[in-house]
Amino acid sequence: MTLRMAAEWAPHEAVWIGFPHLDAEWPGAIDLARRDVAAFANAVHDGGRGEEVRLVVNDERQAEIAAKLVDAGVRILIQPLGDIWLRDTGPIVAGTGAARRARNFRFNWWGEKFVMPGDQEVGAALAADSGLPVDEQDWVLEGGGIDVDGTGLCVTTEECLLNLNRNPSLTRGDIEVRLHQSLGIERLLWLGEGLVGDHTDGHVDNLARFVGEGRLAIPAAAGSDDPNAEIYADARARTRDFGGVEIVDLPSPGRVEVDGEIAAASYMNFYIGNSSVVVPTYGAANDAAAVDALAALFPGRRAVGIDARGIIVGGGSFHCSSQQLPA
Repeated sequence: MTLRMAAEWAPHEAVWIGFPHLDAEWPGAIDLARRDVAAFANAVHDGGRGEEVRLVVNDERQAEIAAKLVDAGVRILIQPLGDIWLRDTGPIVAGTGAARRARNFRFNWWGEKFVMPGDQEVGAALAADSGLPVDEQDWVLEGGGIDVDGTGLCVTTEECLLNLNRNPSLTRGDIEVRLHQSLGIERLLWLGEGLVGDHTDGHVDNLARFVGEGRLAIPAAAGSDDPNAEIYADARARTRDFGGVEIVDLPSPGRVEVDGEIAAASYMNFYIGNSSVVVPTYGAANDAAAVDALAALFPGRRAVGIDARGIIVGGGSFHCSSQQLPA
């Protein structure tokens, strides 16, 4: 039987969140990045009302630092890792209940761009820690490259999944077959390019996210200087052409820079927890509007805006740093 990947809003047993430990990845900002991630972990844990948070730290020293920043109920899990982006290096769980299995995909550092020890081992280690059966997958896939609505519908980008630096021998059709076999995906909406400045080659979790069955949120450009205006427009056009998917507008933070370079800053990197929806904010004019929009989309959850100006220095945000374990 083919097991299906659940939507993120389905109940979670727990979530893994990576904790920053490499100063070189957050030059001059690692303390801010740690603060941001800790605030994210606390919001998801939500005083015990949310889900179990497993904060993954590299060593005992990082465990000591983390313990001073997170609530007492957050579990600190020592497990060597490279970068913190567990959405991409961690396992993806297919199925729910007793049928769950961890799929551990190959990881090649986003096309051999940011090679760090620990990144290729952490997925199997976390899967084993969960106690679930682990299925090794013989092809490269990063969790941030896909998003699903739980009905077999998935959205991705051509820039990422068809990039020759991932699976050069696989065709579009091959990838569609493998996504079906591994994660129960039956329909695949192909968008084009991801955000400007995204070092992952266009991960879709920065561009478009499902907010309900057949409901896809896409940002609306924030003014004439929004560097992603054309990318958003193209995503809308492709979604309309695909058919059967409702487009939901969400704000864009607009142009956000880190050290003079355009950053892949996006409210789309929100995380849907059991009791809360955590939204990255950037000190931008649309911060409050983005939180309010997601609060309206998930009325049974508390929408929380968390400052992400520290973590974005490392190239990602809250969704990138997390991977949920379905109940």
